Amino acid sequence: MPQVRVNGVNLYYEFHGPEDGELLVLNNGVFMNTASWAFQLPDLSRCYRVLVYDMRGQGKSDHPESEYSLELHGEDLAALMDELGLGKAHMVGTSYGGELNLVMGIRYPERCHSLTIITSVSHSDPLLAAMIGRWILAAKMGDGSLFFRLIYADVYSENFLVGRPDLIPMAEQRYAQLDLQAAARLCESFARFNVTADLGKIKAPTCIASAELDMLKPRKYGKIMHQAIAGSEFHLIPGAGHVAVLEKAAEVNTIILGFLAKHPF
Repeated sequence: MPQVRVNGVNLYYEFHGPEDGELLVLNNGVFMNTASWAFQLPDLSRCYRVLVYDMRGQGKSDHPESEYSLELHGEDLAALMDELGLGKAHMVGTSYGGELNLVMGIRYPERCHSLTIITSVSHSDPLLAAMIGRWILAAKMGDGSLFFRLIYADVYSENFLVGRPDLIPMAEQRYAQLDLQAAARLCESFARFNVTADLGKIKAPTCIASAELDMLKPRKYGKIMHQAIAGSEFHLIPGAGHVAVLEKAAEVNTIILGFLAKHPF
């Protein structure tokens, strides 16, 4: 199992795609892992050298009991790239991973050839803060299946729940295996996140995609980022809830690849 120790933790990682392809880093959503990009990897790895990895607290990486922060994840990613001998990369992330992209663009501009930010925010208004507060309480109850049942209506669109009910039991089984204490720490990390005042520091070409039916992180947050980041693109993914990388994978992949094609190394 490929792991490297950086910044005091062991991080799991995988490479996909041609070794001579432009480097693309995929940053996970809060409860995702490397396997969660199954609908993106086949398309992205045709031409790009794709690095997928689990952040601390996720998947096969270490789950230390100390406090997490998106700034700390940024330190981890920069150290991982150093350890693997990697230069600049296209950074693609969804939700928590898109928020990490903002940190990378602000704090580590030398690492970022471009940023693609999907269904993410730069801060939380009261409604989002209240929803995440509920998630933290639910995680601390210690029952993965119950945790899933208490949060899943926040992240999937009604269209998806009606059209693909078969996927919900599968998702519940996956959540039943989550390290819920680490999940709570990841949510607490997000609850402290606010970089809206620093968005103007981002100079890398940036693509922002919000989802039309996203109740958790609606399009207003994408518009805030788009207005603050000079030269950024904004896309609205039609008919999708928060987990757009699953619900509308083909549309998401088209947005990613179209943007990257305009910004080659």
